[in-house]
Amino acid sequence: MHPILDAIHRSRRDFLTGSASGIGLAALASMLGEQGLLAAPLSDARVSERRDDPLAPRPPHFEPRAKACICIYLEGGPSQMDLFDPKPELNTLDGQPLPESFTENVRFAFIQKESATVMGSPRDFRPRGECGMELSDLLPHLGQCADDLALIRSMHTDQFNHHPGQLMMNTGSPMFGRPSVGSWLTYGLGSESRDLPGYVVLTTGRGTSGGTSNWSSGFLPSTYSGVLFRDQGDPVLHLSNPPGLSRDLQRESIDAISALNARRFDAVRDQEINSRIASYELAFRMQSSAPELINLSGETDETLELYGVGREDPEGGGRGGGAGVYNQFATNCLLARRLVERGVRFVNIYHASWDHHSNLDAELAFNCGMADRPVAALITDLKRRGLLDSTLVLWCSEFGRTPLGENRPGFAKVTGRDHHPFAFSQFLAGGGIKGGQVIGKTDPIGWNVVEDPVHVHDYHATILKLFGFDHTQLTYRYQGRDFRLTDVAGQVVDRLIA
Repeated sequence: MHPILDAIHRSRRDFLTGSASGIGLAALASMLGEQGLLAAPLSDARVSERRDDPLAPRPPHFEPRAKACICIYLEGGPSQMDLFDPKPELNTLDGQPLPESFTENVRFAFIQKESATVMGSPRDFRPRGECGMELSDLLPHLGQCADDLALIRSMHTDQFNHHPGQLMMNTGSPMFGRPSVGSWLTYGLGSESRDLPGYVVLTTGRGTSGGTSNWSSGFLPSTYSGVLFRDQGDPVLHLSNPPGLSRDLQRESIDAISALNARRFDAVRDQEINSRIASYELAFRMQSSAPELINLSGETDETLELYGVGREDPEGGGRGGGAGVYNQFATNCLLARRLVERGVRFVNIYHASWDHHSNLDAELAFNCGMADRPVAALITDLKRRGLLDSTLVLWCSEFGRTPLGENRPGFAKVTGRDHHPFAFSQFLAGGGIKGGQVIGKTDPIGWNVVEDPVHVHDYHATILKLFGFDHTQLTYRYQGRDFRLTDVAGQVVDRLIA
């Protein structure tokens, strides 16, 4: 080989060998330093100087009304004409077909258009509270909170099947990979809690068909994803140390890993590395904070009774059942209050299922018996503790149910309703909401919205405004585009805001 080429070849080989050795020595020096065997270790303060805490509190665009959100998501689609939107005309038309003009261009999940007929409701509605809001006899406890509720009877969405509908309501898009509402809020505001995640998810019942995609951070860094808390064992999987691993040894290990990750972040500037660092640190702190959170021994007997903690399930069960579902849902509502007290930004409570294609009367009564008392207790408890003004409480789902009874082949009897995206109901309370009012109106049978329509994007735009954000300006650049929760739509529903 030519001498010059040989020198270049040897120089390149020496450089690569030296670099590889240098990286290994740097890692070894860092770990030895953390154990006090070399120079002073890289302290927490020095590490934090080299990176931003992804969950550090940040100011919104303007003064917020809400500081925390508890979103109660009832998967499947609660029947609005049996709970929130009384339609006496349905009983008048019970068993009669609708004009073809109603259904000719409509897609249903299961209804057979040719033989479908209107289905009445046995529910009794009466005015509740000083505002006179009409609510179903299945919601007696929420009826006592009527003056705190803003009920939207004119919700509508673009999706008529569960998973796309859940994604739409939770992320603003029917497509996978978009951040959830809770992820957007923790991205925009950070979290007041150092010892618990900024976004916590609690589940009851069968589980949603959308699963983790409903609380994913999508293309946002993973530190903004919802963290699923369990109802048995460790609140978070693998939270406890395995036998033989002391807390001091774990602390040393995390310090060494964090130091190496911080150096890697300096080199490549990948925000996911910051998420990894924050996750290690948060998991360590949660070993103390999470068990304390789920320990309800400090709650008074009156509070436990208010929520219905310890209730037994009624006989018969239902689609929304499973052993202990009444107690579990009540406990989750109480835990949501405790999470908000500890600075958690966003709490999701999911329950499935309200997808009542059959046996509607019995199934809806079972689910409302489970949800009505704890949700009303949550609103009442937040209010008496001075937290309702700053905590937004949401009751929502992906869509509603049809005025037509479902006549799926193979069913001997019509006892349920199909999916209905054109008009449905959900409510908000607290967090700057003007309670004691009804927004929107549907036609006499609840088929279409006829007054003040509220699309999912409008709903999200309003939530963001309550937290101090202009929904058009809360964005994240991904693959060359500035994305936002409301996509390219959304109008704030100013009437909802106090």
